[in-house]
Parts: sequence; structure tokens; C-alpha cells
Amino acid sequence: MAVTVRIPTILRTYTDGRAEVELQPGVPTVAGVLEALDAQAPGISGRVLDDSGALRRFVNVYVGDEDVRFGDGLATPVEDGAQVSIIPAVAGGAG
Repeated sequence: MAVTVRIPTILRTYTDGRAEVELQPGVPTVAGVLEALDAQAPGISGRVLDDSGALRRFVNVYVGDEDVRFGDGLATPVEDGAQVSIIPAVAGGAG
């Protein structure tokens, strides 16, 4: 089964407006997912990863319901059929 990547509105210019991108099975980690996604949507990984190759501070990535920052980060395993979500962090509060 393909891996589905959910794309936030702000990054859909890289995916021709698509909210979801399907990747071929066999992408073993979040790093591999981002690499495969960038192959289909060139430039998108530069918006998700910083210059050192780490997740940008204000971008969250989930595999299923699990935030990869609380797991193995970019080395987090991704099983075939999984859903990966890229979610920009939202700041704010009562002022």
C-alpha cells in the first residue's frame, strides 16, 4: 500500500494544489518520505527541513497520530499504508 502524505495549504503550491500525495510503498523512514516527496514536488523539503537537514522549528510531522519529535525524529519508521502529516505549528494566544 502507498504511503499518503497530507500537505498543509501553505505548501500546496509545490504539489499543484493537492492536499495529499501518494508515495510508492517501501519508504522506510520519515527522512525517506521527505526525500521521495521532494522528488515529486521539488523544493518542498526545503520548507520542511532546515539547512542542517533537521526539521524546521515550526513544522511538525506526524506518522499516524504520533509526533516524530517524540519518537525517532527523521528516523521514525513508516510502514506501508501509513499516513504522514506535515503540519505547520500555530502560534498565538490570548493577548
